[in-house]
Amino acid sequence: MISNQILQNTIEGLKGITRIDFCVLDTDGKLLASTFSEQGSYEEEVVSFVESPADSQVVKGYQFFKIFDEHHLEYILLANGGGEDVYMLGKIAAFQIQNLLVAYKERFDKDNFIKNLLLDNLLLVDIYNRAKKLHIDTEIRRVIFIIETKQEKDNSALDNVRTLLGGKAGDFVTAVDEKNIIVVKALEISDGHAELHKMAQNFYDLLKNDGEEDILIAYGTVVNDIKEVSKSYKEAKLALDVGKIFFAERNIIAYSALGIGRLIYQLPIPLCKMFIREIFEGKSPDDFDEETLTTINKFFENNLNVSETSRQLYIHRNTLVYRLDKLQKSTGLDLRVFEDAITFKIALMVVKYMKYMESLEY
Repeated sequence: MISNQILQNTIEGLKGITRIDFCVLDTDGKLLASTFSEQGSYEEEVVSFVESPADSQVVKGYQFFKIFDEHHLEYILLANGGGEDVYMLGKIAAFQIQNLLVAYKERFDKDNFIKNLLLDNLLLVDIYNRAKKLHIDTEIRRVIFIIETKQEKDNSALDNVRTLLGGKAGDFVTAVDEKNIIVVKALEISDGHAELHKMAQNFYDLLKNDGEEDILIAYGTVVNDIKEVSKSYKEAKLALDVGKIFFAERNIIAYSALGIGRLIYQLPIPLCKMFIREIFEGKSPDDFDEETLTTINKFFENNLNVSETSRQLYIHRNTLVYRLDKLQKSTGLDLRVFEDAITFKIALMVVKYMKYMESLEY
């Protein structure tokens, strides 16, 4: 359950304190971690020791210790030396690794529970029973952050992220696939939208400084009970997808800030196609030239203000009016009229959504 790297780090730390070399092997005598300068073969000695009733013994100048995981023999620890002081320090090292097993097993159990909780794989009664057994508070405010990165995550990489993002005791960092990291964040009573955005920004900065690329962070709404955690997770997933379509310039997306994009994302594609045919009469915004598209986008950015848009485009006001008149003739929509502008804006978003969904099919 513990990675070889964790075992290696542990015995190197123990050697630094005790000045004694240690070696960890499995029950077949296979080497897992070692601080010995020269690696020998101990398979026969280990097999013989495993079959003996003794928990420790001296063989060929080495102290051998058994390390159990709930009465199941998990590892054999070797300490270099046969004296009483080496025996005592070896017992301490074995005790340390055994406690490490317990801690990792507890975290593994909690990790499994959190994953099943996020994926809605637990009955309501199981949620509360298992949370109580694992000493997880069921009635605190929580929110789900989903962090998508370019690089795929293995277990060691996820451990690094846990170290980076680890916060309060009530926080959990897990993953349900190779790219997305999920942070179940415990909140204070006073934490609101500003605090959530700041947390997301801190996650982004930490990962960016650690060398991660193309980071996208989405988060759901705050929930007050553990049974609602999956709801915040689904919201964060939706925010992640919608953000890629309509807010490509943002690194952080909140479910509460998706606006009309959330509605469009849930429309069936046939209905979207019908809507676009009605608005553009068989045409598509893709058919507009670059100048027209730039004019439209800048006009929307400036809240339909003709004077400000013409100033930012470095064109005369009458030139902008001419372009808008030309667009009205080709589409039947006058962007200076609020209702037409809304229709046009929604149509552009629908086209974006359709193109994104088509790209997923290839």
